[in-house]
This record gives sequence, C-alpha cells and structure tokens, in this order.
Amino acid sequence: MSPNVLLSSANPEYTFKFGKNLGMHLSPGDVVALVGELGAGKTTLTQGIVRGLGVGEEHYIGSPTFTLINEYTGRMPVYHLDFYRIEMPEELVNLGLEEYLYGEGVAIIEWADKIKALLPEEYMMVTMQYVDRTVRTLEVVVNGKRYAELIETVMREPIACESQG
Repeated sequence: MSPNVLLSSANPEYTFKFGKNLGMHLSPGDVVALVGELGAGKTTLTQGIVRGLGVGEEHYIGSPTFTLINEYTGRMPVYHLDFYRIEMPEELVNLGLEEYLYGEGVAIIEWADKIKALLPEEYMMVTMQYVDRTVRTLEVVVNGKRYAELIETVMREPIACESQG
C-alpha cells in the first residue's frame, strides 16, 4: 500500500472528524502542511486536528490570517500558522519559524505552498480541492517514514475510512 492517500469528504463534518482522528495520533515535532484555495476546508480540517490534540472547546479555532500564528495548549503545544498574506518566504525571517517547525509542539500550516522551501525534510502535506459545493478531495502526501506510519495508523481508524454522505 502506498502511504499517500486520496480521500473524498462529502461534508465539513467528515473533514473535521478526519482531522480530529489525525490530531489524536500526532506527536511533538510533527508538521501538517495544508494547501487549497479559499474555502476548500483547511480551517475545518485544522479545527479537527486541534481538537484531536486535546485543545478544549472553550477555545475558538479560527484562521490566524492577520496574526499569522495562533498558539494553543492541548496534550502538547499546538501552533496554527496561516501564510495567506505572505508574498515571499523571506517575509518570515524574523518570525522564528524554526521554533514552530522544530519545536516541542505540532505545527499546522495553512497556505503551506507559499513556504514549501522552508518546510522540514519530513512532513505531511494535505491538499484540499473542491469537487462541488459540499464535496472536497483531500490528498495526503507523506514525506518521511514517521508520516507514512502515521497515515497508515489513521487510515485504520473507522472514521477515516467510512463513507460520510
């Protein structure tokens, strides 16, 4: 079996549940890079991942488009980064990006395609695309043995495999 996976999400609830399942299996130092046009579901997936990492419902999980980074505390630190407004990776020089990508927490990066050259050697990339008004595809591409094992574990969970429609 190829470690890369192509999923079809029939609704935002499925995207959220897949994210939550993924989040339950993430470990310190993991990086989840998200790519997709506006409205493709990146923030919904992030919300699920963050909940799966144990961040409580009292925290609103929105896209940090203007602040660039939102930090949460769950089972470990969670760094939600959004680079929608970034034109060039050089704009992040003073941000301390290395601390988020190589730190003790999990980094979830929206618009990761804008900083692909700065990503670690190993990470998970989820590309989300519209199929129609409610249906999205989620293409999960893993870079590294840790992420290949991670996605295989996640795909064994029923919520990631059952059809939601």
